[in-house]
Amino acid sequence: MTDHHSGLPPAEGGPLPRRAALGLTAVALAAPAVTRAAAGFPERPIRLIVPWSAGSSSDVQMRSLADIAQGPLGQPVVVENKPGAGGTIHIVPLVRETRADGYTLGQMHLSVIRRPFLVRTPQWDLATDFTYVIGLCGWVTGLAVRADAPWRDWAEFVAAAKAAPGRITYATAGIATTPHILMEDLGQRIGVQLTHVPFRGSSEGVTAVLGSQVSAVADASTWAPHVEAGRMRLLCVFTAERFRRFPDVPTLRELGIDLVASSAYGIVGPRGIDPGAVRILHDAFRTALFDPRNERVRDQFDMPALYYDSATYREVTLRQAEYERTMAQRLGLRIE
Repeated sequence: MTDHHSGLPPAEGGPLPRRAALGLTAVALAAPAVTRAAAGFPERPIRLIVPWSAGSSSDVQMRSLADIAQGPLGQPVVVENKPGAGGTIHIVPLVRETRADGYTLGQMHLSVIRRPFLVRTPQWDLATDFTYVIGLCGWVTGLAVRADAPWRDWAEFVAAAKAAPGRITYATAGIATTPHILMEDLGQRIGVQLTHVPFRGSSEGVTAVLGSQVSAVADASTWAPHVEAGRMRLLCVFTAERFRRFPDVPTLRELGIDLVASSAYGIVGPRGIDPGAVRILHDAFRTALFDPRNERVRDQFDMPALYYDSATYREVTLRQAEYERTMAQRLGLRIE
């Protein structure tokens, strides 16, 4: 599966072709278990920085992962919350960490990937400033309207948008967010003009749709309870596979648009961590990711697993960065 611009994986961290991903994974798993330098690792607690507030969905998921991973690691994994700057305030200290020993890790996510292309002076280089440990999971994202909206499905929504350019509006949680970039890309691909209405948060966008202030909301699954209750209608999802809570709702790919979005995230450390330590960390977090206890947490927040081994995660992230660069330039996006 490729992005239509340059053979990249699709937007928002969509998976590589299955055969390629499996092949890269097989290569990574065939690597030596540990290096001499990593013998005995870890010998003390590991610090995992989460750039969101305690109790948020991502925080709960990462804490579950940390709790389970400390079993195979034999040391505690201590979660430290550092919210701020759109989830990027934790990255500069991580980049500047001089002890690349594997004991300080942080969450990598799309805002970190996107930010260098939205500012005049980037503070990190995705290709050189990180050690990639593991790709974990993402969120289900989709487009929803009021249940009594005149568009019964995606085709009718698109037809109405083409008939009245700019009249149909969509809400997101802000400018330069994943849903905003996706919807602008989507509009250009299918030749429709939609009007973006940014809000300060996801719930505000859903409320605006329910109050008939905007036509639709593009967001992660904040709309799901309203769809289940019959107050909203889900037109499509942006993930690679159908959303199991709403199995009758098509993906964009099924609608003929080769675009995938899942807000994938994972774990990285400062550049230069010993490969043997990376392997130990990767294996522990992979075990935790597929542990039934973590699967229950992810299901609670509609976070499907999007696992990548260390080498593949780096490759996917750098390809995603090229997509983000392209979209930031095309849309003229700047945040400072």
